Amino acid sequence: MASISMAPVNIFKHGADEEKAETARMSSFIGAIAIGDLVKSTLGPKGMDKILLSGGREGTVTVTNDGATILKAIGVDNPAAKVLVDMSKVQDDEVGDGTTSVTVLAAELLREAELLIAKKIHPQTIISGWRKATVVAREALKEAAVDHGNDPVKFQEDLLNISRTTLSSKLLTHHKDHFAKLAVEAVMRLKGSGNLEAIHIIKKLGGSLIDSYLDEGFLLDKKIGVNQPKRIENAKILIANTGMDTDKIKIFGSRVRVDSTAKVAEIEMAEKEKMKEKVDRILKHGINCFINRQLIYNYPEQLFASAGVMAIEHADFNGVERLALVTGGEITSTFEHPELVKLGTCKLIEEVMIGEDTLIHFSGVALGEACTIVLRGATQQILDEAERSLHDALCVLSQTVKETRTVYGGGCSEMLMAKVVSDLANRTPGKEAVAMESFAKALMMLPIIIADNAGYDSADLVAQLRAAHVENKSTYGLDMQNGAIGDMSQLGITESFQVKRQVLLSAAEAAEMILRVDNIIKAAPRKRVPDHHPC
Repeated sequence: MASISMAPVNIFKHGADEEKAETARMSSFIGAIAIGDLVKSTLGPKGMDKILLSGGREGTVTVTNDGATILKAIGVDNPAAKVLVDMSKVQDDEVGDGTTSVTVLAAELLREAELLIAKKIHPQTIISGWRKATVVAREALKEAAVDHGNDPVKFQEDLLNISRTTLSSKLLTHHKDHFAKLAVEAVMRLKGSGNLEAIHIIKKLGGSLIDSYLDEGFLLDKKIGVNQPKRIENAKILIANTGMDTDKIKIFGSRVRVDSTAKVAEIEMAEKEKMKEKVDRILKHGINCFINRQLIYNYPEQLFASAGVMAIEHADFNGVERLALVTGGEITSTFEHPELVKLGTCKLIEEVMIGEDTLIHFSGVALGEACTIVLRGATQQILDEAERSLHDALCVLSQTVKETRTVYGGGCSEMLMAKVVSDLANRTPGKEAVAMESFAKALMMLPIIIADNAGYDSADLVAQLRAAHVENKSTYGLDMQNGAIGDMSQLGITESFQVKRQVLLSAAEAAEMILRVDNIIKAAPRKRVPDHHPC
């Protein structure tokens, strides 16, 4: 009888790695919880900031408390941690805010799951309980939502409150009233389209944050050409992406041999004639302003100046794209058929000074909702963080204009959801009830972390808040200005329903996905083969 070898059989390539069962699960939990612990100190109105120092020679410094920005900047090797990083990016792209909340909630769910698995409760039982808990939590959130979409005055107040709540956890918290008004005014100009491309943000060093303002129109951070008109009324604008620098031969490696300098002069004249023909074709469009993405060299610039046309060069790709959008024109590369080209229009183009810089101001543009927010600040880091904060507020507001329902912030919604999940757990027999209770605990961790970050006694505050919700004071939450619980409807601490719902669903799905893992297989690294045929 043949003996069976008991030696372990390795089916993977040399260098591949495998983590099994408990080891794999533990590795996933540790990675995800570490990511949650990294960003949880930034949560809430009194959250702290992080300094991100990039590698390389420059070593650029970023100061931020935005969860998505922090997680994008760190290199993560743990697969579960990568899931949470990707989830925060999706939250940022989808609704613009709640990136820290969603990461912290997913990490807290997994922290609770780790304790349950230590008690020998199967992952599928936990997942089953969590799914039922998510359904009732979402229903409770939906029932608690308030909709003022049909009342313009109350809806405007809702938008201002949402904007203030979003900005209260950011750098702009000390000027939140000023920036909330800026953000709401900019979004209301969009008339419900939600097209944030029409809102241009320009950062200019100098002054202080309170000097930031909203400009009705479009600002381009470029210079007008030499000897050209500095002010044009009723402008017809041709926006182009074409080479205006053909005073050099562009064929790679070509040589031209001449037997006298007169021949060189002839070549130069031929090139000049070619450029003159191109400029003439452009002028046949009947324009008085030409904006090019690429450089405009001296000779064509002179030709435009003598024709009385304003020429603006090197308007970067974003600038050209946005200009085409707001002026109603199209980006053109060839000029043989003027009748097919759609020109941009605006009532006035002029130069304006901001600080020590000269910018070009387009007013009365075809897209009436277009506007520019000019941010001022003492350092580049302050300006960058102010832009991120304002971008979050604009994203949330544009989402709220589409989905007009709102819920209360300050940990109120989380406590509300935790209460209904706990009630369900009390009515549910079997082990699923334990999983539901763990879901409620994870939700309750968010107000605890908000209170901890503000330096208050979280155990006392959250116990008071839970008691208030049991007494059906369902609009109560944490008032972090006074270190007490308060009525969120009176304090005006309002958040978008869309953001809260997305936080709940994304965190539950990501935690469930990580909890299902019982094996991690790493591919073998590619071997570097020496190159025997160097160039």
